[in-house]
Amino acid sequence: MVKVETERRDRIYVVRINRPEARNAVDAETAGLLDEAVTVFKRDNGLRVMVLTGAGDIAFCAGADLKSARGLALRKGSDESGPMGFSRVTDVQKPTIAAVNGYCLAGGLELACWCDFRISARSAKFGVVNRRWGVPLIDGGTQRLPRIVGLGNALYLIETGAMIDAGQALRMGLVQEVVADGQALERAIELAAVMADYPWASLVNDRRAAYEGLALGLAEGIRLEQDLHTADLQDGEMQEGLERFISGHRPQAPTPPA
Repeated sequence: MVKVETERRDRIYVVRINRPEARNAVDAETAGLLDEAVTVFKRDNGLRVMVLTGAGDIAFCAGADLKSARGLALRKGSDESGPMGFSRVTDVQKPTIAAVNGYCLAGGLELACWCDFRISARSAKFGVVNRRWGVPLIDGGTQRLPRIVGLGNALYLIETGAMIDAGQALRMGLVQEVVADGQALERAIELAAVMADYPWASLVNDRRAAYEGLALGLAEGIRLEQDLHTADLQDGEMQEGLERFISGHRPQAPTPPA
């Protein structure tokens, strides 16, 4: 059985951790395959949005496979890409979505936080449960989690090791939508398809400005935004979009679930 499955759906790239018997925990082989999958997505200009998920309905990813911790640590390239496979990769300049089903814990939560945003099944559970065994967050969790949910919420999760449900995760801003069980991947792909169909240059540059602006003062961030979009104002896709607007075309935007 392949431990990481990949699937191309037009311009969408679905990456599925496929170890349901181990709650999709990541061992060295899985980490290497995840790194390869992200590299493919990064380099293929025909792919616009990546969706990360886990096989089955029990877990998105329960974290590192602690029974294989030594192999994870010794995996070639792990210092650069991250023990969990790609958590230290920061140069993917395209959107990514996590479709979370079941348990999203420890390093699995760190992988979900690597994505731009998260769609959660109603029964999903989230937590830094590795706290119980003294295992630290070394896949970006201490940096990404506070940026997503704020410092207080992040420290609550990091320090207590509490496991929270999808409703609490939504209130914190950890996830952006909660859908019925079994529908997280379908909803993520639905959103990805809409995103992939938008005029592309402005979307990826808005995304880049948002990420890179986090490290800048307001004035510098606004200048970055201006610089990134100078060429976009002449982009052919944008001009076509404006012409469609003038002609009365109003594409339907996604509506979040009630």
